[in-house]
Amino acid sequence: MAFLQANAQRKDYLLTLTTSKGVAHMVLYDETPLHKANFLKLVKEHYYDSLLFHRVIEKFMIQGGDPNSKNAKTGARLGSGGGNLEKIPFEFTPLRVHKKGALAAASNGNPEKMSNPVQFYIVQGRKLSDEEVSKVEKTNDIKYTNKQRADYLSVGGYPSLDNKYTVFGEVVDNFKLIDEIAAVQKDEFNRPVEDVKMVITAKKTRKKKITRVYGYKYEKKK
Repeated sequence: MAFLQANAQRKDYLLTLTTSKGVAHMVLYDETPLHKANFLKLVKEHYYDSLLFHRVIEKFMIQGGDPNSKNAKTGARLGSGGGNLEKIPFEFTPLRVHKKGALAAASNGNPEKMSNPVQFYIVQGRKLSDEEVSKVEKTNDIKYTNKQRADYLSVGGYPSLDNKYTVFGEVVDNFKLIDEIAAVQKDEFNRPVEDVKMVITAKKTRKKKITRVYGYKYEKKK
């Protein structure tokens, strides 16, 4: 049994996000166990199959996961789905921030910062200046690492959301997909005029392979 447990820890779930605009891969964080377990459960149940990215704002994020978006009529107002389900407690960790490609849980702005259990967003954002990042540190009571600051300056993101929403994973390749979805034509409610559908699958993969192929580096356990 001990061998099986040790062997299992050498693997992690690699998620494949397939959309009508292309394909990207994602990983989920161990530091946010409630969100990771919930998202994996939904993926394995094929919950997200044929749902839409229903809210898209360029230089901000692309949002999906509303169950009401499946087979939704053109122009239908979306975004309230899942609000009646049990929320997930806030799991902020300073290790995980809203850099470009961050996978985070949507919320309705409740004071406890609890997450909608099904809706998520992927950050696009923009590149920031060093002064802008320092200003966010003071406003949100955060101290960024050198790596996080460098990411915001070189890759971009949306740091003003840090410590307000739970970031529980990240995209590890094909960041152009985020840009392409963010750039589509939208209606007055930021819903893409042409539906952007999704399918998400998960497969156990060796961590070494994820690092080798996608460059994702796992945090070492202390």
